[in-house]
Amino acid sequence: MTQPANPPAKLKPAEKMKIKRQHMPTREGGERAAGFVEVNMGLDETVAILEAQRCLDCKDAKCIQGCPVAIDIPAFVEKVAFADFAGAYEVITRTNMLPGISGRVCPQEKQCECKCIRQSGKAGGPVAIGYLERFVADWARTHLHGDGPITHAAPTGLKVAVVGSGPAGLTAAGELAKAGHAVTIFEALHEPGGVLVYGIPEFRLPKEIVKGEVNKLKTMGVTIETNVIVGQTYTIDDLLTDMGFSAIFIANGAGLPVFMNIPGENLKGVYSANEYLTRVNLMKAYQPDSDTPVLRAKNVCVIGGGNTAMDGVRTARRLGAEFGGQATLVYRRSRAEMPARVEEVIHAEEEGVKFEMLTNPIAILGDDKGWVRALKCQKMELGEPDEKGRRRPIAVPGSEFEIPCEIVIEAIGTRANPLLTATTPDLKVNEKGYIVTDENGMTSKPGVFAGGDIVRGAATVILAMGDGRKAAGAINAYLAAKSTAAA
Repeated sequence: MTQPANPPAKLKPAEKMKIKRQHMPTREGGERAAGFVEVNMGLDETVAILEAQRCLDCKDAKCIQGCPVAIDIPAFVEKVAFADFAGAYEVITRTNMLPGISGRVCPQEKQCECKCIRQSGKAGGPVAIGYLERFVADWARTHLHGDGPITHAAPTGLKVAVVGSGPAGLTAAGELAKAGHAVTIFEALHEPGGVLVYGIPEFRLPKEIVKGEVNKLKTMGVTIETNVIVGQTYTIDDLLTDMGFSAIFIANGAGLPVFMNIPGENLKGVYSANEYLTRVNLMKAYQPDSDTPVLRAKNVCVIGGGNTAMDGVRTARRLGAEFGGQATLVYRRSRAEMPARVEEVIHAEEEGVKFEMLTNPIAILGDDKGWVRALKCQKMELGEPDEKGRRRPIAVPGSEFEIPCEIVIEAIGTRANPLLTATTPDLKVNEKGYIVTDENGMTSKPGVFAGGDIVRGAATVILAMGDGRKAAGAINAYLAAKSTAAA
């Protein structure tokens, strides 16, 4: 892509209203179901400019209010509309260090785009903010080699540790590095990226994109140490005392899987979504030359209705494609209650995934050799709303049935790993083991902040990024106050 020499003319509001929302081109469903190539293909320059021209440049830009990292959306979209792609990248990276990631996996339809004044069908639907963010990030990676005009403050001489290199940790590290601090990220796995590399499949977020965003932080001076388990290799107190860090941001996620506790979970062929996706994504088990084993089967059942369940069932569909089998998603509520992104559900359908809605697993059945042979389920109907406002599923008597399968993947949630908090007794946690913080991310331990899933429980990438940005600002204020008091 090359930047046009002559930028487009400014359109009047009436002209903008006539432009229909542009569509993201995707690879054909049958073709992509047999491989791990990225599904969405990105916008070209002409389409991106046309979509950006739909923005009405509202005086009260509610889209910014819907963005957890507070991107100046009208400003960057206007830059795209006038073909100033480098300028658009500069605007985005003022508050978002990972646009290539968030442009792909952020649920914009539930955040910035649902605030767009054009969201109604009569207005043609919201401006495709997510598509434009991805376009700008991809343009920058090609033309700016992933590095834009990111400014740094003068070195402060202070060291800040970040525990975990997922979206919250990477975001905080970038913001802290911009503020002039010496930042070190400690990552438990052998590769940085956290859930971005172990949890999200290649066909949704190529790992080269994550690597590029991580390398951008390295060029800013961020140090990343892998294979370091804080709580085992070092404790939080080690970092604060022996290693001389002035502040710490904990963003180690919530990686312990949750199981349904139904009969048969000890059978061979039962996975947690965490283990299954980690084997496939981080350990590259889908590649023929990988040393990491993963079961491939003709028929697979995935339990759950969130984005992790969608990632699991779409991955299982690909790994079982050569057998001509069936990947089935089993969810106890209806499609309307599914927390997964609408786009992911549509993509799964296009790829041949089967949906068993209003269906609750009650047992996993095995053969005489201890392998999974079927998932026993019961049909459900929706009753009154629960405490979250979703209609509660109620079992239908006498509706039990079996779904033949050789693999069952449970994707019903995760919880906090207690390793770090168990070695830091003065770090307050709640009854579920999540770290307790104030509104700025400060924990009960002075100088220690936390954010992302280890605080809020399993959530989206962009919410974790928002936590990282907010905590970085609070850490800057904390260090400034501490320096002033010491002077």
